[in-house]
Amino acid sequence: MFISSAYAQTAPAAAPGGDMMSSFGSLLPLVLMFVVLYFVMIRPQMKRQKEHRSMVEALAKGDEIATSGGLLGRVTRLGDQYLSVEVAPGVEVQVQRTAVVQVLPKGSIK
Repeated sequence: MFISSAYAQTAPAAAPGGDMMSSFGSLLPLVLMFVVLYFVMIRPQMKRQKEHRSMVEALAKGDEIATSGGLLGRVTRLGDQYLSVEVAPGVEVQVQRTAVVQVLPKGSIK
């Protein structure tokens, strides 16, 4: 009374190579999303990592730096993984090289 009869419809006959084309067509949005993701997110992040790595490798004694923890100071000693930073006269701390986020212009720290 409330539900009318439903009948199955037969699908039209597909062309012999039609299944292959439809599978490629369904993968196209996925491939397109990956390409957009690469150019919007992955590539800029790799560029930033490369710039940071070159900045950390170029650190020299006397450079004024800012760390990820917010410390500002002058580099006094360099090591392979750590460097000593003078944050106040006579006060030195050791930080990891990767913690350096910015090299400040000379004379920024007074």
